[in-house]
Amino acid sequence: MPLSETAQKNYTRMFGDFPPPLADSDPEFTRLFLDFALDEVPSQTKLDDRTHFLTVLAALMGCQGLDCFQAMAPAALRSGLSPVELKELVYQGTAYLGLGRVLPFLKAVNEALTAAGVPLPLEEQGTTDPDSRLEAGNQAQVDIFGTHMRGFQNSGPQESRHINRWLAGNCFGDYYTRGGLDYRDRELITFCFLAAQGGCEPQLTSHAAANLRLGNDKPLLIRVISQCLPYIGYPRSLNALTCIDQAATK
Repeated sequence: MPLSETAQKNYTRMFGDFPPPLADSDPEFTRLFLDFALDEVPSQTKLDDRTHFLTVLAALMGCQGLDCFQAMAPAALRSGLSPVELKELVYQGTAYLGLGRVLPFLKAVNEALTAAGVPLPLEEQGTTDPDSRLEAGNQAQVDIFGTHMRGFQNSGPQESRHINRWLAGNCFGDYYTRGGLDYRDRELITFCFLAAQGGCEPQLTSHAAANLRLGNDKPLLIRVISQCLPYIGYPRSLNALTCIDQAATK
């Protein structure tokens, strides 16, 4: 049985004339998955291409879906996601997933960019230096989460206060202040990193609230999780919906 008309249209638009990788060995599974992921799901979520690729690629990083990421990164570039946006997506993941899990994805992006004829390295996007990163990072925390974050780097028990200083200076000062993606983009992909890796529900609820504060409203977050569901599964998607509900009722 062939793919649905919509699934086939979306597959061709994203991946061209290349056949699905499992079409010969697993044709029934291929049809089941693609009819769901490329027809039923996008017909419900109706996300624009940029949001679709940013969030699904972030979710694939979160769940360590490297093979899917490698297939989708070139499609994201063909659909209009810029090389800088793609690189910034992966760079930001380092703060939430760690280099051990991000490095294979950075290599995959470099391969996709090189194959697309994009010269590397890209133009630098940093806006801070060693003297300004801590203050700029704390200001980003205030802008994203609210005024209660002012001076966060100086809070907490003395023996672990350095972690809060690193959060301000490194996570927010080094990454959130970079060009290429704005705060709304960065919070949206952070939400997907956390939802997809699981076990981070307190942080996921906090970042859901930050998304709401920045204008990524509850219907959008639900649509994003719905779009990511075929790639991260039902349990983590349902947990993310609970976190959205909790953030929206605070």
